[in-house]
Amino acid sequence: MSSFDDRAVLVVGSGTAGAASARALLKHGARVTVVDQKPTAALSALGDLGARIVVSDAAGSVDSGLLSGVSDVVVSPGVPPYHPLAAAAVAAGIDVYSEPELAWRLRGPGAPAWLALTGTNGKTTTVTMLEAILRAAGHRTGAFGNIGEPLVELPDGLDVLAVELSSFQLHWSSRLAPEAGAILNLADDHLEWHGDFDAYAGAKEAIWRSARAGTGVAVGNADDARVAAALHRAGGSAPVFFTLGTPSPATFGVLDGWLTTPDGQPIIEAERIKPAGTHNVANALAAAALAVAYGVPVEAIRDGLAGYVPEPHRNAYVTTVAGVTYVDDSKATNPHAALASLSAYPRIVWVAGGQLKGVDVDELVRTVVPRLTGAVLLGVDREQIAAALARHAPELPVVQVARTDDGAMGEVVAAAAQLAQPGDTVLLAPAAASKDMFHGYDHRGSAYAAAVRALTGEQGG
Repeated sequence: MSSFDDRAVLVVGSGTAGAASARALLKHGARVTVVDQKPTAALSALGDLGARIVVSDAAGSVDSGLLSGVSDVVVSPGVPPYHPLAAAAVAAGIDVYSEPELAWRLRGPGAPAWLALTGTNGKTTTVTMLEAILRAAGHRTGAFGNIGEPLVELPDGLDVLAVELSSFQLHWSSRLAPEAGAILNLADDHLEWHGDFDAYAGAKEAIWRSARAGTGVAVGNADDARVAAALHRAGGSAPVFFTLGTPSPATFGVLDGWLTTPDGQPIIEAERIKPAGTHNVANALAAAALAVAYGVPVEAIRDGLAGYVPEPHRNAYVTTVAGVTYVDDSKATNPHAALASLSAYPRIVWVAGGQLKGVDVDELVRTVVPRLTGAVLLGVDREQIAAALARHAPELPVVQVARTDDGAMGEVVAAAAQLAQPGDTVLLAPAAASKDMFHGYDHRGSAYAAAVRALTGEQGG
């Protein structure tokens, strides 16, 4: 009998994670209610499987009796702590958690190991690097979690998982304890969701739960002061660090141009890491540290990183036109990610803007202005970036594009091409989220690449 047999469980949201959670709970005998803000095909399909369906209003308010008799509430990733239903459940003492937490609770005998990572930036690059390494070692594996593949619907036959976890997912967890967990970096992000930085960072640190209990391995970035301090105070098992500096005992690093293990074994030349950029060397070191924690040999780490194919829209070269290089880093959705990207090029026409999510860009702008030859701004919060540029680089040519329709990116790229000189890089590194104008960062990056290719009449994307 399943531990969920005949338990009343409420699932909030019917997107990818919510629908997968509801299906898994129904399979395990739970009495499932799914609540969402509007009728959808996914809701209808869950109803056909036996779930009770409830439609709330746009604010998330529902009948106060909905929580009566409920033992568990599973929330979709975007549901914040202040959501009326989630807050009411917590106040009532009901167990509230995320889809990855549900997956952890559903693990049975012989379940695959979890190698998990989180951070403000670089998560998907690192988790797919880790997946490539594990495959090179001959493991049956895959990348799951925040990357889009629900953990409650794993295919059969896997022995180890590469798991990306967001601060949202980790906030709504209490038992999830990966055998090894890494934090890549910490910077202000999603403050409107968590309330403040301490709450955001505290959620991230939950990835070290097993290490704190003395049963797992905690990995962290020695070059990030916030991560390093958190790892030093985490307690539990001996921590493992990674750094772009010289390796030392318990620290993966870079020596004579090679990524190197703590005991001095060379892994791979730093110049062979893809995508380019020192931040991606750090990501590769984090993936290597997690792999070693699972017993993967250095040879397989080398093969996995050498054969790694980067995910799109991450510091991706588009083309060169009239001596100007165009690069798509649409995944740079916050200032910390944008800084890593902007630091990789000496002369930049910066394409930026979108939804800043309550994060200040002043320090980013102050740091990068020596590299800028111009800027083109778009999106709902472009004025905030323009104001920071005016303070720190009043002579810098800045173009604001007010359009929000399908032609906006064409106007952006045309303006950038006018500002750029041979040898410059036109870099889309928005420092902001995209959903004010686009379906997501991938849609924004594709629109940018298409507009760039249109400069020379090249088709495709």
